[in-house]
Amino acid sequence: MDIKKKIMEILEKTHIMSLATKDEGGLWVSDLVFIFDDDLNIYWMSDPDARHSQAILKNSEVAGTITFSTKSKEPNLGIQFFGRANKIDGPRYDLATKHLKKRGHSEPKEGDDVLQGDSWYMLKPSKIHLIDEELWGYDKKSFILK
Repeated sequence: MDIKKKIMEILEKTHIMSLATKDEGGLWVSDLVFIFDDDLNIYWMSDPDARHSQAILKNSEVAGTITFSTKSKEPNLGIQFFGRANKIDGPRYDLATKHLKKRGHSEPKEGDDVLQGDSWYMLKPSKIHLIDEELWGYDKKSFILK
């Protein structure tokens, strides 16, 4: 079984991740709509004043989960990950196009205000745990990135 391929399948089938950050107030989890690239980097748009966005500026270490689920009592399928997140400057029409397409919206045009006050963020995972209960029960398979 190609672990990276299975991770890519999960990322393709889903659109919400739970992202954990830490600030002076403690741990915080936010659900965010995401997109990804072939290197398993994860991207999202967010209000730069949101608690998780502010936390990333002070502490780039993050963790999260993405779960594929369509009904109860189905086998668990998802990923857990940790790595570093950073704010990206600019409108990034390449990311905006992919983001809007994933959400069923039309493609933006160059010059459109795709951010509408938000900023792009990128998470570069250093390790991903794959959970596929149907194949391996609760035995996680790990994928380490460089």
